Amino acid sequence: MSQDHMVGVSNQTLQWRCIESRIESKRLLYGRFAISPFRKGQANTVGIAMRRALPNEIEGASITHAEMKKVRHEYPTIIGIQESIHDISINPKEIVLRSDSCEPQKAYISTSGPGRVTAKDIKGPSSVEIIDATQYIATSTGAISLDIESNIERGTGYRMGDLQKYRDGIFQVDAVFMPIRNANYSVHSFKSGEETKEILFSEIWTDGSITPKEALYEASRNSIDSSIPSINSERKEKNIAIDRGENSNISSYPSESISLDIEEITKDFALKHIFIDQSELPARAYNCLKRVDVHTIADSLNYSEDDSIKIKNFGKKSVEQVLEASRKRFSIDLPKNGAK
Repeated sequence: MSQDHMVGVSNQTLQWRCIESRIESKRLLYGRFAISPFRKGQANTVGIAMRRALPNEIEGASITHAEMKKVRHEYPTIIGIQESIHDISINPKEIVLRSDSCEPQKAYISTSGPGRVTAKDIKGPSSVEIIDATQYIATSTGAISLDIESNIERGTGYRMGDLQKYRDGIFQVDAVFMPIRNANYSVHSFKSGEETKEILFSEIWTDGSITPKEALYEASRNSIDSSIPSINSERKEKNIAIDRGENSNISSYPSESISLDIEEITKDFALKHIFIDQSELPARAYNCLKRVDVHTIADSLNYSEDDSIKIKNFGKKSVEQVLEASRKRFSIDLPKNGAK
């Protein structure tokens, strides 16, 4: 890797940690990451590059065209099928897929009515995974068969169906190769000795075909491949270079040698920016905490288990709910004893 692609961060290796992860639905995964330490001004540059790379450069899978037997064009209706052919050809655009193959793959629907036809009726190779099997396709109201052959490809961005490739019974689908639903970032400064350092917080929402962690890896590799370490492919390249006795300029990967002060500061910043409403606590526990000015996870750490149970109307059950939410969602344990 040329020196031009290296990003200097003083004498410390960039570290990242996942500070929050949740499954909002099969089609919506969320992850929040803290990346540090950056020199002043660097984190914003990386954040902008990441936000641009995530929606546009992360590969996804989509149905690109579908073929329906005994149908010559998209405008007729089929007796016994509730939807028009046009609607049936559009619905596959909403199906969320994951394909581990670089080559186009075929998938098939062959059903007999009456009944609803959903993504669970799609049969394909093992390299293709249907993320949400409940995704609706059509409804047959009579004893009629519905046979559809779909072509699945990998790509990036949005590709409109090519009408020039239309043939009888084959309908081009506007393909959406965009597994990233949303991305955001923020930058926070802190003092490390005499220097001002920065922490980059990155938020990623995906459609379930890729995890936010995988998206972070891929965006890092594609756009700023030396800015954020821990990319597996680069690790392999580095190992190969070492095996060959070659010098390697590939940036170092996270190690335990990072300053514990930086690690603690990163964690502290993260906890101060996770609000308790993200813990999905029951209303009773949530309202009790708000009344004593506990607004963030960092605030809640000011209360031990013993302190918490003394909060008015909080009770043992509420304490258990807070403990469970803290462990499950943020891998945090409240101290057992002590006073506020």
